[in-house]
Amino acid sequence: MPETYDVTVIGAGVTGAAIARKLSSYKLKTVVVEKECDVSFGVSKANSGIIHGGFHHDFSALKSRLEIRGNILFDQLKEELHFPFKRCGIVVAAFSSDEMRTVEKLYENGIQNGAVGIELCNHDRMLYLEPKLNKDVVGGLFAPGGGIVEPYRLVFSLMESAKKNGVELLTKFKVKSGTLKNDLYTIEAEDGRNIQSRWVINAAGLYCDEISCIFGAEEYTINVRKGEEFLLDKNATAYTSRVVFPVPSKDSKGMLVIPTVEGTTMVGPTATIIDNKEDYSTTKENFKKIFSSARRLVPVVSERDITTSFTGMRPTLEGDDFYIEMSKKKDRFIQVAGIQSPGLTASPAIAEYVKDIMKRNGLELIEKPDYDPNIDKVPRFRNSSKEEIDKLIEENPAYGEIICRCENITEAEIIASIREGHDSLDGIKFYTRARMGRCQGGFCTYKIMKIVCRETGCSMNDITKRGGESWIVNKKIGDFTTGSKS
Repeated sequence: MPETYDVTVIGAGVTGAAIARKLSSYKLKTVVVEKECDVSFGVSKANSGIIHGGFHHDFSALKSRLEIRGNILFDQLKEELHFPFKRCGIVVAAFSSDEMRTVEKLYENGIQNGAVGIELCNHDRMLYLEPKLNKDVVGGLFAPGGGIVEPYRLVFSLMESAKKNGVELLTKFKVKSGTLKNDLYTIEAEDGRNIQSRWVINAAGLYCDEISCIFGAEEYTINVRKGEEFLLDKNATAYTSRVVFPVPSKDSKGMLVIPTVEGTTMVGPTATIIDNKEDYSTTKENFKKIFSSARRLVPVVSERDITTSFTGMRPTLEGDDFYIEMSKKKDRFIQVAGIQSPGLTASPAIAEYVKDIMKRNGLELIEKPDYDPNIDKVPRFRNSSKEEIDKLIEENPAYGEIICRCENITEAEIIASIREGHDSLDGIKFYTRARMGRCQGGFCTYKIMKIVCRETGCSMNDITKRGGESWIVNKKIGDFTTGSKS
């Protein structure tokens, strides 16, 4: 007989992980199913990591109300989950009187939404807040409540907390079918695994429309908005003290200059609607467009500082708002779709919102007396004092072995990642930041692979970049080196 759960969450991005953590505080048997080999490997892995300030949308939008509530929750979340987060503030830079009129509308949105401390700024105030801004700035907006976060670490921490409190996680579980019979959904994966569940939450990101069809729920289309971004080295002079937005257009918040919470600088993203949900390519045309836009905001941005480029996908719906409600076609099936920007900011509030929907529709929620919202803080060598480092090495000599020199990541941190279940190279990268520095893994990848083999008992042939068939070592080369015939 397949395992039976009270609630199944489909999708282990920031939305699904936040929902799972919220449900883990109640006496429910909850499972998260994820088609990738690890959490955050979908939309969330390429999120820009901005905690939005509550001014881009007016209060009539659901996304705006959840953004404001979610923003407020991040300080407590950081205390409980220890992910990198900083309230550095957001500035929106205007370069003409026409742009200032748009900024005034954003200010009105912020006031209506209750955004804390939001202010209209003149030329001098903008340059005081961010000295690296283009001196041609006319004025703009300052939202001190905005901030930056490392998105994948947030997802990992949310899921770790959920698992600590009883939630199960099934990875490589690509949903093939979902049928409702006798008040239970039977959910089958492509690999033949089956589970049963009373409730289903569709938080599948880019694939919410496909999951909805599989379960016979509403028919709608996820429009994929592709965004190309570039990451600059930690030594880049372009690193700003605030997140710098341009004045938005009707289709996009624009291409930004973002100081990441770990010290690099991100520029982008573009916003292009595409048909292919797997198109992660970057283009020379957009490269030029991004850097031209970024230099308009911060003139010292330079292509010479690029360490890598990547593409993120945003799942959008007609109307451009979140779609979070009970299915009108299927019992106990909840749609959580169209979660694009500011979805990461809103994620803890989305979790509360979904929980309330379930309660109103008959789910009995009994709080666990032993629920613990806190997870253990993993020591980070690069953030430790000399005294703390000495103590760490004394307790665990693996903290004395630097594996990733660019980011100062130790063997102990790599091991901790693997023992938490993150054994693909990207999983280890997102958990520890190993391979994220200037050399992009050129010096440390082989060392990391040897540690994976030692810790898991696998061979080099089995190690993947991100699961599936993304092997690092060519199978034929591997077979040849071990002396077997290919």
